[in-house]
Amino acid sequence: MTAPTDVEKPEPTKPSLTALLPFAVFLGLFLGTGIILTLQGVDFAFYQLPASIAIIPAIFVAIYLGKVIGKEPIEKQIGQFISGAGHGNIMTMCVIYLLAGAFATVAKATGSVDASVQLGLAIFPAYLLLPGLFLVAAFLSTAMGTSMGTIAAIAPIALGFIESASIDAALVAGCLLSGAIFGDNLSIISDTTIASTRSQGAHMKDKFRVNFKFAVPAAIICLVIFAVLGQSINYQMSSDSALIGLIPYIVILVLALSGVNVFVVLTLGIVLAAIIGMLTNDYQLSAWISDINAGFASMQDIFILSLFIGGLSELIRHQGGLTALTQAIESLARKLSPNNKKRAAGFGIAGLTFCCNFFTANNTVSIIITGETAKDLATDGELTPAQSASLLDIFACINQGLLPYGAQALLLGATIGISPLAVVSHSIYPIILLFTAGFAFWRMTRA
Repeated sequence: MTAPTDVEKPEPTKPSLTALLPFAVFLGLFLGTGIILTLQGVDFAFYQLPASIAIIPAIFVAIYLGKVIGKEPIEKQIGQFISGAGHGNIMTMCVIYLLAGAFATVAKATGSVDASVQLGLAIFPAYLLLPGLFLVAAFLSTAMGTSMGTIAAIAPIALGFIESASIDAALVAGCLLSGAIFGDNLSIISDTTIASTRSQGAHMKDKFRVNFKFAVPAAIICLVIFAVLGQSINYQMSSDSALIGLIPYIVILVLALSGVNVFVVLTLGIVLAAIIGMLTNDYQLSAWISDINAGFASMQDIFILSLFIGGLSELIRHQGGLTALTQAIESLARKLSPNNKKRAAGFGIAGLTFCCNFFTANNTVSIIITGETAKDLATDGELTPAQSASLLDIFACINQGLLPYGAQALLLGATIGISPLAVVSHSIYPIILLFTAGFAFWRMTRA
């Protein structure tokens, strides 16, 4: 994929921490609502108030601050908001979201997901069930670009394992969550990859290569741990699976890693999955159109949120909020590593996205929010776009894999019938990735 064209650097603005108040309003509404609903016993409490709705009051607060403190007319601020929402990177990101959603929906409807799960499980011996589950979840999440879709596909099969043998449900859930987070972080068509590469101006294949060095050692360690913790269980294939169902995923991975434009890659994947479905499962043209539309609809929330985040960030940038935030993070990072600006920048980016994801419980949202600041830190610290994109993605996904109120843990807990807290207590991969990525980056940036 071609990296975005550099744009003219904006005029510096006077730092103002007050300008960050809209972000605090957004996070406060999003987090506060989730906490209150959790105490009331509401299922999926942190997702009852969509982020795309929670951000609207924050936008009004930003406009009010610009009017009262910045003395800027509302018409000018609306123009700034529209300019930010319509930025080339934001619009490109939104179109890719739509295509990725369509591909995931069509691939699932045509049987590619089921084929991947069944064939993956078939090749592992009974005594390597947990490592096998991790690898299947990791492959499927990498190919689909979604941890939630992966968990939804494999969790029912895992429930069958748990019900048929005395196997620890929390351990199985942690295994699935670990594999799903691995793929969500590494996948070229993941929304976290899309957001991090677009915000940093990085090529997807370059980000993949950097990310690979951090993720694979952690995955190997994780496999060893799951092999030690696991136990033997017999699994009978429920149905014959066609190898042809894997073709769309393989084609997407090969083309994307070869540097083919992501729009072309995803479009070919949508068409190829449909053709295979028509040849093997009597998949109809009308169903294909309906599934594409459903895939588009599944991305509605993140699509709208991306536009709003782009507009809000532009307002806050004009008011000096992002400048103040960047300076504060740079100052803290340099205190941690005063003699190495690359290392300081990396620690700043990692800490920024990790902390932000704690409040949003959505790794893509946290990357969108922190992308502009991370890019400034990377520029000052002379990190490559691929390095900064990898750090953004890795540490957002690490945090997401450890949140008991994250969508992944909530879905696994609800499907398997255990507490989300029990799910994350066995989420081994994010913890290992935290240490391996930190250590690898430390060595990479030695003076």
